[in-house]
Amino acid sequence: MRIALYEPDIPQNTGTILRTCACLEIEAHIIEPAGFPVTDRAFRRAGLDYLDQVAITRHGSFAAFEEWRRSELLALVLLTTASERCYLDHSFRNDQILLFGRESAGVPETVHKAADARLCIPMRKGLRSLNIAMAVAMVAGEALRQTGGLRIG
Repeated sequence: MRIALYEPDIPQNTGTILRTCACLEIEAHIIEPAGFPVTDRAFRRAGLDYLDQVAITRHGSFAAFEEWRRSELLALVLLTTASERCYLDHSFRNDQILLFGRESAGVPETVHKAADARLCIPMRKGLRSLNIAMAVAMVAGEALRQTGGLRIG
């Protein structure tokens, strides 16, 4: 399993997600342009010293990401508030990459159309969204549970 961030806006969230990926042994992909310089310094505070422990791949654009993804034969699973299908009802597989959109704007329609599955985290009516780092942790935990991912010992 892999996690991808589409043009992330907030370096602290990205750092937290990278720390989560390091701890859970999940590859991280960042689709640029980001709303901040994509450097260790930009998210060092939230990522602490975990950044050396995570495999990070940067993609210069969504088109470059798509070319890579298709060459790796990976299915694209988009997490979006625009879906009505709960992530708990999805069968996660190791050949999927979980994509999370920008904190400020999600993803454009072209990205929605490229997705093989679109999932949401159910929330109380009237609230806009969870913090992206929390959303990544929730979905990654379920995906790892289903795929028999990282285990203690």
